[in-house]
Amino acid sequence: MRPVTIVAHRGDPYRARENTLPSLRSAFAHGADAAEIDVRLTRDGVPVLLHDDSLKRLWGREVALARLTYAEVASLTGGGVPTLLQALYEAGPHRLMIDLPGATAESVRTVVGTVHDCGAGERVYYCAGPATMLAVRSADPSAEIAMTWTTLAPPRPVLLDAVAPRWLNYRFGLIGRELTARVHRQGMLVSAWTADTRRTWRRLLACGVDSITTNRVDALGTVLDRAGYPKGPRT
Repeated sequence: MRPVTIVAHRGDPYRARENTLPSLRSAFAHGADAAEIDVRLTRDGVPVLLHDDSLKRLWGREVALARLTYAEVASLTGGGVPTLLQALYEAGPHRLMIDLPGATAESVRTVVGTVHDCGAGERVYYCAGPATMLAVRSADPSAEIAMTWTTLAPPRPVLLDAVAPRWLNYRFGLIGRELTARVHRQGMLVSAWTADTRRTWRRLLACGVDSITTNRVDALGTVLDRAGYPKGPRT
């Protein structure tokens, strides 16, 4: 029985606001092997943690991130929106899965450059759709990639050759035993997002997934422990 990586979805959002430093701290304290974070750029090019393209849902400010400098974001949120650099240091030795919503080739280069500037390349991997992952591969030929795939039809070989993902990242409802077996035969790992119930976790484990992204890190850890899975991330 191989380890299954527990990935905290945007940190630990049931205990602390998503994509914040307290949320990351809580996720790792409760057993996450890695944390998925969303990274976007401010108007002045600072990578920060935010899933949405505005501050409205999380911070009650109806203004687009792309219109704000980092100083303005910090002022509007009381310093609550961390920079990618802060998150990388906060994670310490733990892994971060960087999702890149709304990315451009320029923003990808900025994010990848930030990761390498602080020496975090070996503990970071990237997820998003094929176009963004092609940009990541262009910016960093050695990057670890979890390419998000949203259909049951397999990616074309030419795309797999270009992106060279280590993982295929599927919404949990798409995953079955045949899909997992096919991806494994192709030499890749399977990650599932975002699953939050014990019934779903047990089904995914029976299918042979290698990683599960969840909002309930500690509960998933308990299920893995009781099923006899060894601790630690899938390597």
